[in-house]
Amino acid sequence: MEFEQILDLVGEEPVFETALLLAGEVNPYNVHLQLTRWTKSGRLYQLRRGLYAIAPPYQKVKPHPFLIANRMQRASYVSGQSALAFYGMIPDTVQATLSVTAGRPERLDTPFGVFEFRHVKPDLLRGYRLTALHGAQTVEQQALVATPEKALLDLVYLQPGGDHPAYLRELRLQNLEQLDLDELHRQAEAFNTPKLRRAVEVIADLAQSETQEYQTL
Repeated sequence: MEFEQILDLVGEEPVFETALLLAGEVNPYNVHLQLTRWTKSGRLYQLRRGLYAIAPPYQKVKPHPFLIANRMQRASYVSGQSALAFYGMIPDTVQATLSVTAGRPERLDTPFGVFEFRHVKPDLLRGYRLTALHGAQTVEQQALVATPEKALLDLVYLQPGGDHPAYLRELRLQNLEQLDLDELHRQAEAFNTPKLRRAVEVIADLAQSETQEYQTL
């Protein structure tokens, strides 16, 4: 298989799996050998076993980190500070793309950044939606991303001391009008922990304070 054939097969797919190239191949070993060579030469990025992206300057579409995260672990969604930054609810730059998964926790360093997967119980895999990713290039990219309410609750749940008022204030939460406080309470009940109930009360107070500040401007 020639490299031009891969470019034709992949087209504008931001990332691709080895299986895409193996269809109809008589000798799969040759495909794996070529993938190894092209990765070493810098034409391809290997994101994890069996998952690749075309490297610049051959790359037609740069994959969004959230799409990569979804493809790295299928039963996962982007949440926590990564999702909150996406919604403009925290001002800080996030160093790693955080996802929640029922699978094993792991941290992966790739040419597109660091990806961290945190484990939760399967019954907590809720409160996410398929979201269009702004900033994507010519091809529309989508990923599973927590709602603002669930992203905040996942962060509190996974962070030791995440319900402490000082920690929640240090996040410098903003644009809290995006939060549906009734939905926040409902989602918190699914965790069934005092920690989340305490956090919701603090968050509701912060949202109220933000609203009052806007009204006095």
